[in-house]
Amino acid sequence: MSAVMASPHGDDVRLAERLVVAPVAGVFRPHPPHTYTSEGEILLEGEVLGVVEGPGSTVDVVSFCTGFLMELLAEDGERVRPGQPLAWLHVIHGMPPQ
Repeated sequence: MSAVMASPHGDDVRLAERLVVAPVAGVFRPHPPHTYTSEGEILLEGEVLGVVEGPGSTVDVVSFCTGFLMELLAEDGERVRPGQPLAWLHVIHGMPPQ
């Protein structure tokens, strides 16, 4: 359940579930997992979870928050478009970036 709290800067929305999306169009290639726990793989804020290969370039797919990787939403080699969800994370609030 997410909570909305009053803040001097507006709403403070803390969503427990977040999506990492494709930054560009191309072919998605996930990286192998780095950090496992008994609950599953943890992705750290700023960690590269894969790449999108396009014509003449390869762009990193970077996690913008720290959380448990619940599921990859794109297969290795799948063609993706900008903004397409690639990974589903359950956010770990309060864990400092590594």
